Amino acid sequence: MSDDPSFKANYVEGVNAFHSARARAFWQEMIGLLRGKPAELLSFDEIKARLRLREESYKGLQNVPLDRIVGSVGRYRDFTASFLPKNPRLRDRWSRVYAQTNSMVGTPPIELYKVDDVYFVRDGNHRVSVARQMGQKTIEAHVTELPTHVDLEPGMTAQELDAAAGYAMFLEATRLDHTRPHHQSIKLSEPSRYADLLGHVYLHQRAMEQMKQCPCTVEQAAADWYDNVYRPAVTLIRKYDVLRHFPNRTEGDLYLWMVDHLSEVKAELGDQASTRSFSQALTDLLAEKRKPIPSDLLHEKDDSVILARAEVQAALDEYQREQREAKALHESANGHKP
Repeated sequence: MSDDPSFKANYVEGVNAFHSARARAFWQEMIGLLRGKPAELLSFDEIKARLRLREESYKGLQNVPLDRIVGSVGRYRDFTASFLPKNPRLRDRWSRVYAQTNSMVGTPPIELYKVDDVYFVRDGNHRVSVARQMGQKTIEAHVTELPTHVDLEPGMTAQELDAAAGYAMFLEATRLDHTRPHHQSIKLSEPSRYADLLGHVYLHQRAMEQMKQCPCTVEQAAADWYDNVYRPAVTLIRKYDVLRHFPNRTEGDLYLWMVDHLSEVKAELGDQASTRSFSQALTDLLAEKRKPIPSDLLHEKDDSVILARAEVQAALDEYQREQREAKALHESANGHKP
């Protein structure tokens, strides 16, 4: 420890602050367990793997809001979600950082990874913890960004993180973030339904190939599906402000409901269902939920899009089978067992 008397005094003050922070960490964890929402930091390595993050670029020295730092590379188990220290063995290091922060010298910038609009600590976990407990709003950091079109926010639930991972899978398969870099993010409440969305794209790919009588890539099909199927449906949802009647749902949820509904109608009515459209599906939804139906919606003219869920699943199964066969062929050609 430094012989500077002021440093020693700040260190002792830091020890007291550490014990106070540890006590708050205990109660924060207890409350989190009772609410079924653990007060934990996110693991950067897990998020990187689940969101398929590969590229990174240095963005320079920045002042970063402390409340946007949500995880850590290696110390995510040592702190709560608000960076309260959980491990008693952190006391000496934490108190030293506290003393240095309060000295004339101060502490050097930390290092952060940025993913969407949240941050993960690469180096400087104790400095973040001390800064937050001292009431600071920002911290100086060297920032390296890993770009993604997946939305992340502090305090996301496990289900919301699963949905983010599902969307990352969808983007990796369709490359919609490359072919339509300014597309509106497609959010779904149920993570498992991104597989259904992928089935829609594969089915659209088949339809395009049959219509054009030539091969079509998944990327091309996804871009065309987004332009001519998904976006028009979302335009209708926004035009009539339908989402205000369903506050716990997303535009993507309503799109899937409309497609499922149209496929059910087709199964029930047969060829007569060919005249059904997204606008009529919205009308049926509002009527079913006993919500007011805008008069203009009754006269809306839009193209019909009917995809049976069985067809969607069949298209998805076939694509996955083709991917497995291609992988086996590649491994066989390179001397590996399929």
